[in-house]
Parts: sequence; C-alpha cells; structure tokens
Amino acid sequence: MRRALRNPRVLFGSLFLLFLCVLAIFANQIAPYNPVKIAPSESRQPPSVRHWFGTDLMGRDVLSRVIHGAKYSLLLGLSAVLISAVLGTVLGLVSGYFGGPIEALIMRVVDVGLAFPSVLLALLIIAILGPGLTSVTIAIGVSATPPFARLVRGCVLSIKETPFVEAARAIGAGHARILFRHVLPEVFAPAITMATLRLAGAIFSASSLSFLGFGAQPPTPEWGAIVSAARHQLRGTWWVSTFSGLAIMWTVLAINVLGDGLRDVLDPKLRGKI
Repeated sequence: MRRALRNPRVLFGSLFLLFLCVLAIFANQIAPYNPVKIAPSESRQPPSVRHWFGTDLMGRDVLSRVIHGAKYSLLLGLSAVLISAVLGTVLGLVSGYFGGPIEALIMRVVDVGLAFPSVLLALLIIAILGPGLTSVTIAIGVSATPPFARLVRGCVLSIKETPFVEAARAIGAGHARILFRHVLPEVFAPAITMATLRLAGAIFSASSLSFLGFGAQPPTPEWGAIVSAARHQLRGTWWVSTFSGLAIMWTVLAINVLGDGLRDVLDPKLRGKI
C-alpha cells in the first residue's frame, strides 16, 4: 500500500475510478434529471446553466444520461473481466500444472480463441445469444479469456519447478493443496495487473458493441449507445456524442494508467526503481 500510494499513476487512476464508482452508486441522487424522461419542448438545447451538457433529440438531459451511463459501463466491464479472469485462471492453472494431453487440449482451444479478433469473437457469441447487456458481458468475458489463460499458464510453468513447490510435493501435499496454497498466490500479481488493463478494454469493447447496436438498447443510457444515437446529428448536436465520448476516453485512460502503476508496484523487478 505504501508503494502504491507513492506511485502517482496508481493514485490518479484509483481516485478517478473511485469517482466513477460514486457516480454509479449514487446516480439517482446526483443526476439532476430523469435520464429516460422525454421532454420534446427542450429538444436539442446546447449546454447551458439549466442543462450543463445540453439535451439530446428527445429532450433528455445529457449530463444525467452520462452519470447513469457510468453505472452500466462499470458493471459491464467488471462483470466481463471477472468472467475472463476466473475462466482464464482455471484453464491456465490446470494446463500449466498438469501438462501432457490436458495442456495440449486446453492450449489448442486457447490458440483458436487467440486466432479470432476479440471483436469478431464477441460478435459471434452475441449472434448466438442475441443482443443485450447480458450477452455483451458474456461475449466480452469469453473473448478476453485466452490472454488470461496464456499468462497464468506461463507463470505456473515457472512456479511449479521452484524449490518450495518441490518441497511441498516431497512431503506428500496433494495437487489441490499445491495449486491453491502455493501456486495460485504467486499468480495473483500478474493476474491483477492484467485484469486492470483488461477492464479498460472491456469498457471500450462494451461501448463499441453498444454503438453498433448489439449492446444496450434504447432508452438505456449507456455511453456507447448515447454516442450511437447522436452520430447522425454531429453537426447540429455535437455535445451529445462529445461528452459521452469524453467519458469513455477518460475512463479508459485512467484505468490504463492505474494498470501501468500496479505493474510497477507489483513487479519485483521494478520495485527498486519506484
């Protein structure tokens, strides 16, 4: 914690992420207007004292929709990363520790997943499950699993040959005890770093899929869906897409900065340079 607090990137990313979490949790209390209530008389109003971010084509307050969008984007990103981290860690642990035919089978499946661009693989899964927030979460989580599996497998291959694992095996410790007591804790640091970096990618992918119409459906105030709804009125109502796009940009940037800082803090090779 002391090393993390001394790292400006970790501090900036953590504070910004905390700010987003506060917006997401207390969106109903913070947002000045109902994000889905239509007000035709206030349609397409530019930013003003009454509406700081202006209004969209339906007269809805853009600031309120952006605030509520933080809830959907963070929930989508965290859920997708949780799915990919759990699946990838399990596959990486099993394949790296046991090796042999099990490793060959799992790694060939992982290679197939890596051969597909993540967006195309997500679109394929959504085509099977149908559009919606749940489908997007599952699609992004599954498409991001192969990199996790590769990373964890590489860590396990080096850890399982270390003296403390050999000593545990020599005194008769079972496979489950070795995996969860000795191997898994050593995988946490790189897995946490990758999860943080993947969170930014998951939020960006969710916004992209919503922009294409496969994610959040109207009138859900998700950032990508807000940008998509206003893409045909960029000349007349530039503020709708601009403020939603800036929310996506700053969120992805802050999480990437946080991930880089965590890598510096958790990597033993870089600790002496902090």
